[in-house]
Amino acid sequence: MAKCKYCGGDVPNGAAFCSNCGGRVEETKNHDFADEVNDKINEFTNTADTTSEYSPEDISSNKFMAIFAYLGILVLIPVFCAKNSPYARFHTNQGAVLAIAEIVTNLVISVLSGFPAIGWLFTLIGGIADVAFLILLVIGIINAVNGKAKELPVIGKIRIIR
Repeated sequence: MAKCKYCGGDVPNGAAFCSNCGGRVEETKNHDFADEVNDKINEFTNTADTTSEYSPEDISSNKFMAIFAYLGILVLIPVFCAKNSPYARFHTNQGAVLAIAEIVTNLVISVLSGFPAIGWLFTLIGGIADVAFLILLVIGIINAVNGKAKELPVIGKIRIIR
């Protein structure tokens, strides 16, 4: 049996109104672990979406270039082949920031993992970082394929290409 949020009285399961005060009973949804994980994922990926700033023609003709932007050294293809496309430049910036962050992180991790006593810890951290970078790469490609100009989580606000 639930409690009325207005008077605190007992409300039978399935009742629409409290029998004590007449207040409307709102259905409470059980929030399970899967819902919590889904909420956290949505919160993590809920980043700035600037898609409306780009023309539909630009988006449709440069999706392929936007995908290249997330594939490591292939980020250079849209830099040179789609330099006049604001949509491709947006994704090129996102991909370049991701690539630079991955390179710097891997360099630091490789140096720190050389320490005998704690090297194993940094190797583990490096593996976790690689998974995180892979997730960001997939998010970026999905956004590009879907014609969205959404910032990547965590690193999306950094601008190196305008």
